[in-house]
Amino acid sequence: MNESMRENIKIALLGLITVTLVVNTFFMDNKPSKRSYGDQSGSSSIATSPSISTNSGNVNDLNPINPISPTQPNQPAPAAAPVLSETRAKTAVQFAESSHNFGKIKQDSKHTKIFKFTNTGKEPLIIENATGSCGCTVPQFPKEPIKPGSTGEIVVEYSPGKQQGAQTKTVTITANTDPIVTTLNISADVEVVQ
Repeated sequence: MNESMRENIKIALLGLITVTLVVNTFFMDNKPSKRSYGDQSGSSSIATSPSISTNSGNVNDLNPINPISPTQPNQPAPAAAPVLSETRAKTAVQFAESSHNFGKIKQDSKHTKIFKFTNTGKEPLIIENATGSCGCTVPQFPKEPIKPGSTGEIVVEYSPGKQQGAQTKTVTITANTDPIVTTLNISADVEVVQ
């Protein structure tokens, strides 16, 4: 075996080990870990994946959710911490419209759409988070609870930058509704500025 072939085998083995660790760490656990951050006033909720810790040099540290060792049987993963909206009293929300088409717009422009909604349930509506599908779509949402029967607005600003052609973006809203996630859509036909 020549030196080049040995190097290729080493690289292939390292790649195989890396793939095995990634699969074991992120895909072998059937229940992804969710952690909630923020206070009761409606701060954001963030889902996280297990992190890799190699501080002790112990192989079992690579998957803190489901460690496996020769002397220890495979243990079930602990229950994921619930997202705040999963534990709060449920309500309902009705949007006047859930999608908007800006039509033909120019690159490097800014466009705003206000999505109006009503809390049609019997509990206060608490919007924990609203996120755009990309950095070009930025939603603003009320941080205070919306009383039953009251209305509110989600303001979405779309800045296409150098995008071109037909574009479709989403805004994902997490709240104490059933289902927990509501999706709004915006679209546009972005024309190249010459």
